[in-house]
Amino acid sequence: MSYYIHSDKFFLDNTTENGGYLEITDDGKFGAYTRVKPTGKIVDYSGRYVSPGLVDTHIHGLLGHDVMDNDWDKIQEMSAGLLQAGVTSWLPTTLTASADQLDAVCKTIGDNYQDAKGAKIQGIYFEGPFFTTEHKGAQNPKYFGDPNVETFKRWQESAKGLIKKIAIAPERDGAVAFTKAVSQMGVSVALGHSDATFEQARASVEAGATVFTHTFNGMSGLSHHAPGMVGAAMSMHNVIDELICDGHHVEPAAARILIEDKRPDHVALITDCMRAGLMPDGDYVLGEFPVYVADGMARLKDGDSLAGSVLQLKQAVQNVVNWNISTPEQAVEMASKTAAISSKIGNQCGSILPDRDADFLIWSHDMDLKETYLDGKSRYQA
Repeated sequence: MSYYIHSDKFFLDNTTENGGYLEITDDGKFGAYTRVKPTGKIVDYSGRYVSPGLVDTHIHGLLGHDVMDNDWDKIQEMSAGLLQAGVTSWLPTTLTASADQLDAVCKTIGDNYQDAKGAKIQGIYFEGPFFTTEHKGAQNPKYFGDPNVETFKRWQESAKGLIKKIAIAPERDGAVAFTKAVSQMGVSVALGHSDATFEQARASVEAGATVFTHTFNGMSGLSHHAPGMVGAAMSMHNVIDELICDGHHVEPAAARILIEDKRPDHVALITDCMRAGLMPDGDYVLGEFPVYVADGMARLKDGDSLAGSVLQLKQAVQNVVNWNISTPEQAVEMASKTAAISSKIGNQCGSILPDRDADFLIWSHDMDLKETYLDGKSRYQA
């Protein structure tokens, strides 16, 4: 039986509406929004906001598990746990590894993704292995190599077409040709973990790259004589820049500069969360590297550089609001619609639109997550 949601505000696809009613159909889809009180069941969320569910397009792990564990039961647990982070759709994200390891992960997810019981798996994000060593971060350089279209096709076949995005370093040999070929397959090519010049980054963007991976982190910086990767990310018009807003990876002032420059429709909030997400501080492993987690940060034991994050996407939304960078509507847009578009899944999730799956969130006025709905059913309450 269909019902209606009433709240103080609705963050719809093109407008934010005060009050009114949003229909949830009996098959778990969004119906129409109306200002006129309808007949039928009404679920009253006065004093609350309603937004689309968040879309985490760059996340490696959660609850002690990692995508690279290649264990479907663990991925299921991650999928269920993401609902408490406000995430209703996600892209399990790989790390640099051997071609065979990556192929095995593709097969596991490709064979099972439709059975996810929590946040919906809308694709796979390949972060690597076509990177360079200067900004390797927690990526293992022993598996680095030049982009290879045939290798990618092998992975994509194993994934049953589920790879939606792949990150490469644009200075690698063959990067431009790879970008052109893969982007023409309908896959987002992202640029990251790279010491590329501005000109090298621009060449890949002109060949079809559309995303910069965790902007500012793992890339050549901006100077007035050498704009580098950061300069390319900020100056290119038709690209979307990922951004980790945990307050550790990027200073709030730098986040403000990027968001004000690119606007919310060209910045995607991500977490880059590793297996320690929703877990206590302590010792963990990211890929093949020992990591320790303390004070809200995950760091490599060897070298002490940041190694992913323990950020929840709902916290990133709240952070950019509390830092007075964005309105609640803009913060949600960056973590839902823009993120989905960045990974070519915007036709499936990230917006409240008629006939879309009714995946939505209930927020307090200060952007504390109160409830998560999936297919029109309440699945998590704070």
